[in-house]
Amino acid sequence: MKFSTKDLIDGIRSGNKRLIGKAITLVESKKAEHRLQAEELLKMIMPFTGKSIRIGITGVPGAGKSTFIENFGRLAITHNKKVAVLAIDPSSAINKGSILGDKTRMEELAKEENAFIRPSPSSGFLGGVANTTFETMMICEAAGYDYILIETVGVGQSEVLVADITDVFLFLKIIGGGDELQGIKRGIMEMVDIIFINKVEESNLQKAKNTKLELKRALDFIPPKEKGWKVPILLGSALHNKGLEGIYDTIDEFIDLKKNIGSFENVRIQQAEKRFEYWVQEYILAMMKKSDTVEEAYLQHKKNASAMVSNPSTEAKLFVERFLSNENDKG
Repeated sequence: MKFSTKDLIDGIRSGNKRLIGKAITLVESKKAEHRLQAEELLKMIMPFTGKSIRIGITGVPGAGKSTFIENFGRLAITHNKKVAVLAIDPSSAINKGSILGDKTRMEELAKEENAFIRPSPSSGFLGGVANTTFETMMICEAAGYDYILIETVGVGQSEVLVADITDVFLFLKIIGGGDELQGIKRGIMEMVDIIFINKVEESNLQKAKNTKLELKRALDFIPPKEKGWKVPILLGSALHNKGLEGIYDTIDEFIDLKKNIGSFENVRIQQAEKRFEYWVQEYILAMMKKSDTVEEAYLQHKKNASAMVSNPSTEAKLFVERFLSNENDKG
């Protein structure tokens, strides 16, 4: 990177969007020298993080996530909030490429002085987020953004992982034909904090109310995620700015509840621990691959697993035991 760590931190703290973007690019880089500088940067900005509200937004393709985020973001700005959007685009399974089109879909929000939009590829990482979304969020918090809106790839079995890095998990639903709950994973319903039925018009209002009733019945069979909180289901149209003020107020109400019962900070601690565990695995694997002999063993066990010579979990266990045995011999 041609910018020093101090340059990047000064840029982040002063709200320089170009340097905020450069810092995020640094954190996303897999180059060894960039990783070292990224670690230094993240360590130095930590005292300035943790003051934002982190909101995960998910929904099936076509639910109107980008439109919702754009108009909700603009609404939050009218409430004197600074808004950062981390839009995760699905990557190609073949070449890991990504369209990264969210910035073009949020043209009006992108023009706002108090808004920052960063599209990032998922790069095949599961959970509806990119593997550095948490660290990117830290940079945005250090830059003084009050709301961090994370738009996930879309609803899938692993989408609930976005709940591991956010304070509020918002699920956008649209009115469909037949079974209103079709395609909604139980895991999603167990994790949601707020549901917004989008694209509601006069012509489909009764169908929207029926969908709301179906969702309420489904939620009755699921234990409450947060003590004292019954998941609200709101109706509206993000395109026409209907119902967004209600979402804004509901988010405030939910955060106040979490802080009052003491779960807000506890959840933040648990989230940081999960990120620690994730990076432990990443760094151990990277360290294992540094040695030529270990790399050779890794590839051999991987080949055995892919050829189904034995169970993949068995091959993984054999490889780790072999690696640890070599490390102990060195000691």
